[in-house]
Amino acid sequence: MSPPHLPFTLTLVRTFTLLLALVSLAVTFWTGLEDRGVALAFGVLIAVGELTRWSGAEERESAPLGAAGALSYALLGENAGQATHHGALQVVAVVTAAALLGCVPHVARGHGPTVDHLTRRVLTVGFAAVCFQPLYNRGEFLEWGGPAYALLLVALLVLTALCDAVLAAAMAHSRTRWPFGPLLRDELRATLGIGSAVCATGAVMALAVAVVGLWALPVFSLPLLLTQLSFRRYAAVRVTYRQTIASLARATEIAGYTPAGHARRVAELSRAVGRELGLLEPDLTVLEYAALMHDIGQLSLLDPVPAGATAVLPADEQRRIALLGGAVVRQTGVDAEVAVVVERQADPYREQPVTARIVRAVNAYEEMAREAGPTGPLTALEKLRLGTARDYQPEVVESLARVLLRGGLSLPQAG
Repeated sequence: MSPPHLPFTLTLVRTFTLLLALVSLAVTFWTGLEDRGVALAFGVLIAVGELTRWSGAEERESAPLGAAGALSYALLGENAGQATHHGALQVVAVVTAAALLGCVPHVARGHGPTVDHLTRRVLTVGFAAVCFQPLYNRGEFLEWGGPAYALLLVALLVLTALCDAVLAAAMAHSRTRWPFGPLLRDELRATLGIGSAVCATGAVMALAVAVVGLWALPVFSLPLLLTQLSFRRYAAVRVTYRQTIASLARATEIAGYTPAGHARRVAELSRAVGRELGLLEPDLTVLEYAALMHDIGQLSLLDPVPAGATAVLPADEQRRIALLGGAVVRQTGVDAEVAVVVERQADPYREQPVTARIVRAVNAYEEMAREAGPTGPLTALEKLRLGTARDYQPEVVESLARVLLRGGLSLPQAG
């Protein structure tokens, strides 16, 4: 089987990043390092930051210490009152070499999207360095002092953060074909989290090193390391929470009310359709949880519905199961929005929130496709289109069709 073909935009970005890194390393090797002690200190900091990067985190910045160190080096103009002389190419070379060194253990263990991570790191740091180093080395900022100079660094870091958000959204859009706007909004929202701490630490490090020297690096690294530890614990709690909901959702499978893997398949496909429709991350989380638990009301039935196919039941029975499911969800302590989505499954789609419309359509597709045999996917989509007058929103059905077309139409697999 041939390897998947990378989208053109993603290939172009990676190629440009590789060329920039190679040129920077070659020029730095040829001309030699300026301020070797400074370069070594920041290189060690960036490498340590990359070594402490964690995988599976929901936050967009998984190596905040490495990011802060790289940005600080890009905006460094002085070391203990003495002007530094490194240029933008040396910044890119040092960051590239240190990041590669720090990523070796992650690559060896197969953890995390290392190529895209390095691509973003090199390009964003290169952007910051190009904006600052040439002008500083020409003396353009000599008259900037005190608060004005600090505000200048903060402004450059804000521009760099915006550049990184646009780059990340563009790469995700190229890879997944999800709408660019919601992806960018999610990236900007993530920037307000730990991204703001990274920018603030990067600016403070650059200012502190200019005054007291390289001893400022370990001092200002400690708060960010503690912040990273807190985010890691928060991410672990979120993972445990999602696993708990998935375990609750499996109750209907264990009891024989629904086929094995049904809730997981509906959740995965619902999230993909939500992405296609442009839902933001908080709504996608609610959608995923509701899709996992949408059949939990079937536990109230004395006799299981054949194959758990509630879409063929009378409307009153569907509504009763949905209301019972919503009551169960509320008792579990899950977000009330999830319970609302489960309760509204049997309502006409015009009265439903968009998340409920998605879960209903995807659940019906999964049930119909499983029952229809070899032509199941196409038959199920045709039935959904015929039901758009009352039961299924046309935009949701068409988004589902596009998601299935990109992934290849296939029958749901049990387990």
